[in-house]
Amino acid sequence: MSQTTTLAREQARELAMEAMRARGFPEREAAITVEALLDAERDGLPSHGLSRLPFYLDQAASGKVNAGAIPRAEADGAVVRVDADHGLAFPAIASGLDAGFEVARQQGLCAISIRRSHHFGVAGAPVERAAREGFMALAFSNAPSAMAPWGGHKPLYGTNPIAFACPRPEAEPMLLDLSLSKVARGKVMLARKAGKPIPEGWAVGPDGAPTTDPETAIQGSMVPAGDAKGAALAMMVELLCAGLSGSRFGFEAGSFFEAQGEPPGVGHLMLLFDVDRFAPDVLARCEVLFAAMLEQPGVRLPGDRRHQLRRQSDDRLTLPTAVVDDLTAIAAS
Repeated sequence: MSQTTTLAREQARELAMEAMRARGFPEREAAITVEALLDAERDGLPSHGLSRLPFYLDQAASGKVNAGAIPRAEADGAVVRVDADHGLAFPAIASGLDAGFEVARQQGLCAISIRRSHHFGVAGAPVERAAREGFMALAFSNAPSAMAPWGGHKPLYGTNPIAFACPRPEAEPMLLDLSLSKVARGKVMLARKAGKPIPEGWAVGPDGAPTTDPETAIQGSMVPAGDAKGAALAMMVELLCAGLSGSRFGFEAGSFFEAQGEPPGVGHLMLLFDVDRFAPDVLARCEVLFAAMLEQPGVRLPGDRRHQLRRQSDDRLTLPTAVVDDLTAIAAS
């Protein structure tokens, strides 16, 4: 069993910030990134939490990630374009939303297109932030190839998350967050690092045969959620994210995990809808649907589990000791 270390959130924050400073990240960009990773840990999503940071920092050391990148957001009508400049995604997302909220309030809706970016992180996080500002929101991201088109064996698409959030005036936002593979590829990476098998049905090897070996899975293809339908949606996300922004398609993108090679250079798209512009009492109408769903025993709204974990969380994080050791060594450097 892999060893773990428990840290207070503030301890984990300072350790992560010191490691990012050691790799030359500006203070604002480092702080936005660290908070996003800590929030993922809090919400029970460790595959998108601090375990990602050593990979980011190794890529910053090699130059694959531009540690000094300052994202630039430019509004053009109802479109906000953001150039992440091959830095990490989180500051680019934050800059896009900061500009996008203002545009959406003026125009009624806004499309935020981000180019030359990196790992999107928890896709539900930016749409939840938007919902707390009163917007319905959608988010999409493409990613390095990990999933073959239906009927093929060679990965072309990323696992390409989709997220949606709807404000609820008297409750936490309804939050939908899913990968277009049956599970996030980060879970396979964690299994490989822990030396554990993966469940059958998550992935196939290079020959298209099902596998429980994470190494074989990484060399092969993730299985799309919904089979052919999930693969088709993954293609759609490639076009919305990389196509619209002029970024790299999944099969052109460098790895999120390897220190060497070309920057990933992927794209993201976020859509904001000012609900008051569309119809009277939009959110009240949404509550009619939610109430009808919840009348049925066993039904819960998407996002409820995440909100529940957040309420139950304390100020302490249990992290793999190997991750803590890696960050400590980088911070000391």
